[in-house]
Amino acid sequence: MPTPSDLWPEPLDLATAPLPRYGSGSLADLLPTLAAGQGVPGLTAGLDLVPADRVCVFLVDGLGWELLRDHPEDAPFLHSLLPSSLGGTGAPLTAGFPSTTATSLASVGTGLPPGAHGLAGYTTQNPATGALMNQLRWYPWTDPTAWQPHPTVFRLADAAGVATCQVSSPDFATTPLTKVALSGGTFHGRLSGEDRMDLAADRLAAADRTLVYTYYSDLDGNGHRHGVDSDAWRGQLAYVDRLAQRLAEQLPPRSALYVTADHGMIDVPFDDEHRIDFDEDWELRAGVRMLGGEGRARHVYAHPGAAADVLAVWREVVGDRMWVAGREEAIDAGWFGPRVEDRVRERIGDVVAAAHADVVIIASETEPRESAMVGMHGSLTPVEQLVPLLEVRA
Repeated sequence: MPTPSDLWPEPLDLATAPLPRYGSGSLADLLPTLAAGQGVPGLTAGLDLVPADRVCVFLVDGLGWELLRDHPEDAPFLHSLLPSSLGGTGAPLTAGFPSTTATSLASVGTGLPPGAHGLAGYTTQNPATGALMNQLRWYPWTDPTAWQPHPTVFRLADAAGVATCQVSSPDFATTPLTKVALSGGTFHGRLSGEDRMDLAADRLAAADRTLVYTYYSDLDGNGHRHGVDSDAWRGQLAYVDRLAQRLAEQLPPRSALYVTADHGMIDVPFDDEHRIDFDEDWELRAGVRMLGGEGRARHVYAHPGAAADVLAVWREVVGDRMWVAGREEAIDAGWFGPRVEDRVRERIGDVVAAAHADVVIIASETEPRESAMVGMHGSLTPVEQLVPLLEVRA
């Protein structure tokens, strides 16, 4: 006969949730460290990196530390830069919470944790309207500079006389996310990965002090569609490896290349045990006004007066597989950084649920595209949180 503890497992202790290393080892610390080393005023070096006059950051969407570590045959060049490899100097950073693209790119570009820049999830509540705001697609439209008012590190570097640019897909040239997270200096759109690498190397050599950012997204896309255990994903990893080596071999003198990522990824099985459908679960829906975030990092917005009951139910139903915190608990624990600005506070859910096991909260009717993805990310687990910081110096 099952015991009460079998029927209602104890919820996970919030103290067991691994915190991002804000201030000493997170993505938000990378650009301030690099730009401070170039003499840009007002920035603090949170990482122990040797300064370089010319710096390039190559961010590969979805290239988690653990995924790279586990695929040496597909990425021999990048794998040779890992600290366990002969001569490797790289070390992992933490992405920040949630470990998702919009949040991480804003952390990279502003040098601030999510609680300060305010892009605190894939979708979050706009307190002014009460509606969900998709911060990757920027829908519904919201004034970008009001939503994220802090200057980017690129803008600070450009103002300090560092030749600064971004080399990415032409599709991203004028997006609101680029404006609030990655703008400053000049933008150069190139379709192919090879063209981006060649142009990045060329821009590195364009002045005595340069800061170049370049980006590649298709590894993440293939992970979502096919999973990180697929031939399609491994083929993309091999391509990324060739791109990184192509760029490294063209570095001009007095330069440093850093390869990093915005998050890792985990494949989640397609069954009821691992995929809990919010749209079909009356218990999880009870008292909930709106569901935000994404499958492995949910912002749950309660009807007025129902937040405590929603928190209790979510802890009872999924608390053995997810860290489930009230808004103030998540803020006080430091999930979003050491400080959450007042304008950001109500963007965070009344309840925040971060997956511990290989489980997701899908919404098959309201989020059909996202619910059909194989690879997922967003939570605090190492496979999602840890991202590489690989260095090549000329």
